[in-house]
Amino acid sequence: MTFSLQGKTALITGAARGLGFEIAKGLADAGAQVILNGRDSAALDEAADLITAAGHPCATIAFDVSNQRAVDAAFRDIEKEWGRLNILVNNVGQRDRRPLEEFSLADASDLLETNLAAPLYLAKKSAALMDKGDRIINVTSIAGQIARGDVVYTASKGGLDALTRALSAELGPRGITVNGIAPGYFATRSNEEMVKDRTTKRWLKTRTSLGRWGEPAEIAGAAVFLASPAASYISGQIIAVDGGFTSHY
Repeated sequence: MTFSLQGKTALITGAARGLGFEIAKGLADAGAQVILNGRDSAALDEAADLITAAGHPCATIAFDVSNQRAVDAAFRDIEKEWGRLNILVNNVGQRDRRPLEEFSLADASDLLETNLAAPLYLAKKSAALMDKGDRIINVTSIAGQIARGDVVYTASKGGLDALTRALSAELGPRGITVNGIAPGYFATRSNEEMVKDRTTKRWLKTRTSLGRWGEPAEIAGAAVFLASPAASYISGQIIAVDGGFTSHY
C-alpha cells in the first residue's frame, strides 16, 4: 500500500496527450480518481476513454489554465463534485524557441503567464481544497537547472523551480508537500522531428548516461512516487527524470 493512491482525487493539467497523459494514466493505475484538463474537449474525451477502458474512473474538465475566470469556474465544479482535491499536477507548459532578439515583451509575458503565473494560481486554488497529506507536483524541466539559450522558457522553468520551493515552505505547516519533476529529452509527439533527427540521436547517445530518448511512459513513476505515502517526508525537491542528462559529464 506504500504507493497506493486509492481514495485520492487528482487534477492533471495538459493531460490530453504526451507526458501529462502518461502521468494521469500512472496515477489512475495506482488507484486515483483522475481529472484530465486541457483546452480541447474532444482530445480530453479520447484520453479519458483510454483510461476508463483500463478499468479506472476518469473525468475531464476543459479550461485554459491562463484564464483566471475559467480556472475559478473549474474549481467551483471540482469542489461541488468531489468536495476536495488531494493531488494537483501542474503539467501545462508552452515553449517558444525563438532567439532573444525576436521576443517582444508581450510574447515573453504570455509564456510566463502560462508557465509560471498559471501554476501559481492553480496551486492557490488547489491548496484551498487540500489538507494534511495532500500533494502538489509541478512539471518543470531540466531547463530550470541548466541552459543553452531558449531564454524565456528557461527563465519560466527556473521560476517554477523556485515557486516549488517557496510553496513547499508555505504549505508545509499544513502537511501539504510540494515537489517538482524535471523531464529531460522525451520522445513525445511535440518532439517528433527531433526524435527523427539522426544528429540529435547521436548527440543524446553521448550526452545522457542511458544514451537514448526517454519514452513518455517513463515519466509516470516519479509522479506516482511523489503523490504517494512513500514520499510523505519529501518536499521542496526537484527530481530530474532525464536519463542522467544533468549528471552526465
